[in-house]
Amino acid sequence: MLLLLFLSVLFLALFYEFHWKRRNYPAGPLPLPVIGNMWSMMRNNSGVECFRQWTKDFGDVYTFWFGTKPYIVVSSYKRLKEAFILDGDTFADKIRQPFQDQFRGGNYGVVDTNGHVWSTHRRFALSSFRDFGLGKNLLQEKMLIEVQDMFAKFDANLGKEQNLPVVLYNAAANVINQLIFGYRFDKEREGELKKLKALMEFQETAFTTFKVYVQFFAPAIGKHLPGKSVEDLLAEFTVDFYKFFNHQIEEHRSKIDFDSEESLDYAEAYLKEQRKQEAQGEFELFSTKQLSNTCFDLWFAGLSTTHITLTWIVGHVLNYPDVQRKLHKELDEVIGSDRLITNDDKNNLPYLNAVINESQRCANIVPINQIHSTSRDTVINGITVKKGTGVIPQISAIMLDDKVFPDPYAFNPERFLDANGKLRKI
Repeated sequence: MLLLLFLSVLFLALFYEFHWKRRNYPAGPLPLPVIGNMWSMMRNNSGVECFRQWTKDFGDVYTFWFGTKPYIVVSSYKRLKEAFILDGDTFADKIRQPFQDQFRGGNYGVVDTNGHVWSTHRRFALSSFRDFGLGKNLLQEKMLIEVQDMFAKFDANLGKEQNLPVVLYNAAANVINQLIFGYRFDKEREGELKKLKALMEFQETAFTTFKVYVQFFAPAIGKHLPGKSVEDLLAEFTVDFYKFFNHQIEEHRSKIDFDSEESLDYAEAYLKEQRKQEAQGEFELFSTKQLSNTCFDLWFAGLSTTHITLTWIVGHVLNYPDVQRKLHKELDEVIGSDRLITNDDKNNLPYLNAVINESQRCANIVPINQIHSTSRDTVINGITVKKGTGVIPQISAIMLDDKVFPDPYAFNPERFLDANGKLRKI
């Protein structure tokens, strides 16, 4: 009797795991109980090859199980364009994770927010950057200062080993910090950058332990494993990072000229807008906590992607002498040797643009894009998707799609040039 009961329960559990819970989702790799498809991901390091193989096995749209939670993966250019470009409002929301409220103190920032908060602050950030230099000479001047500083460091160590990643990291940090807080990390402020870099490195390593992975997809199991929990790590990480941002915000607040129409950095522009909003009786939308969280988004997302991409570009060029020669030839012909490249030169440097595009494609630095959420019932590739369903725009698989990029593992900038040597879109 007990054996029959056990077998019945086992049958029902397996029926639920392998059929019933999957019945309303697109076909995809078979998920294991509790851990879903995470075992395959963990065995494959970054997971890019898993998504590439699953795209071949199940098509452009399939279901990936992150623990017990299903997410629909969109992994072709055509389907991504249909969903995220032509029907962008439906897919604009992001999935909220439980730990985000602990880290941010609520629904704050730009990267993780939805609805009115997200649209308002995204629009404000873009307009602010345009007002004080994005795409104009002011931003270019800040960047050229860093370029000249990099050249000076390289020249001072000619014939010696160069720590290129560190130099590129510092340059990217200086540009981003000037955009947000209006200053670069000179010798007097090097200590600040070292502290921030240590925090960034802590985040990149501390949150990649086995315990943390398990906590993300199986919280009930993960919290009992040895080691620091997600909650402990967040508390440790959050206090130090936001201490820096809050200090900068209060310094700005004490020195700002609220009567001046022009703003020199994002924090100043935000505090002026905050005062305008408060004068109209609005105290929540442009809060100080929202500013500190947006600063974190700009700092963390901007710095990590920028310096890693720059390092990969240089790495690819160094390892392909023929690419070096072609790039050098174009720069000699268009720029010469007596001036720096400026934004006005961009359209006259097709090969340089092609090298950058191909380096970004090969580097493929974001194996899993941010998980979005449907704001209403919709259809993807003929499949009905309910409101609130998690959707992953899997760009990394497209970067290695041989139908879009023949011989995808080859570094070939020419794939971005037409027969006349002009830059082309793919």
